[in-house]
Amino acid sequence: MSDAPTVRRALAQAGLMPIDAQVLLAHALGVDRAWLIAHATDALPRERADAFFALAKRRREGEPVAYLTGRREFHGLDLIVTPAVLVPRHETETLVDAVLERLPGDRPLRVVDLGTGSGAIALAIAHARPNAAVIATDVSDDALAVARDNATRLALANVAFARGSWYEALGGDAGPFDAILANPPYVAAGDPHLEAGDLPHEPPVALTSGDDGLDALRVIVAGAGSRLSEGGWLGVEHGYDQSETVRELFSGAGLAAIETRRDLAGIPRVVLGRKPSG
Repeated sequence: MSDAPTVRRALAQAGLMPIDAQVLLAHALGVDRAWLIAHATDALPRERADAFFALAKRRREGEPVAYLTGRREFHGLDLIVTPAVLVPRHETETLVDAVLERLPGDRPLRVVDLGTGSGAIALAIAHARPNAAVIATDVSDDALAVARDNATRLALANVAFARGSWYEALGGDAGPFDAILANPPYVAAGDPHLEAGDLPHEPPVALTSGDDGLDALRVIVAGAGSRLSEGGWLGVEHGYDQSETVRELFSGAGLAAIETRRDLAGIPRVVLGRKPSG
């Protein structure tokens, strides 16, 4: 008789939140989570059980689930994720949805995603708006390699990639763009949150931006007006306590129709603004 645990017992013994345990066990077995429910009393092969418990240990030590599985779902897309990029978060779908509401689906568009990381935002826009030519930028070669791999896997040919810091990556391409999006680093250097949860394992360049966390946002907002088409939109993600300050940056840059969007937890997460016509 095998001493390997059943599916149900392995999940209980993992010492993890149920969703994390289920995702990691499904990954170790090469099945989906529905299979786990249907086979709860099945005994696990010993080597698969060992692989799962090794993953569970790494998760208990703080490694993000997405890095352990190499995958993350974002806006309905299955993305490759590595430690070279920030783990895509569902909060960022708030930004994508808000911008998509403002992008028509019946004409050609030009869109920029600044600091693309895994490509999550750029690829979500490209998938939802096949008529859009999307440029995805990042300062990291490793991040761009991940984003390119995702675009290839998803067969999204309407995305181009450029290396550089924010607008510098665009070179002489000053637009005009129908939308500029960014989920930039916005955590203040030294913020104690950087030592919590998944953050210690994620690339610092994708998390922190100056003493108040707003350095990148200042550059992005200040440079948007000259690159947006008339009526074009800027949308950025920001920290939980930064909404009013970011709105002031938008106003100071001459953007209009400024709006804050809350994420599913009710936290102000996104600011949008439009370049006035005329």
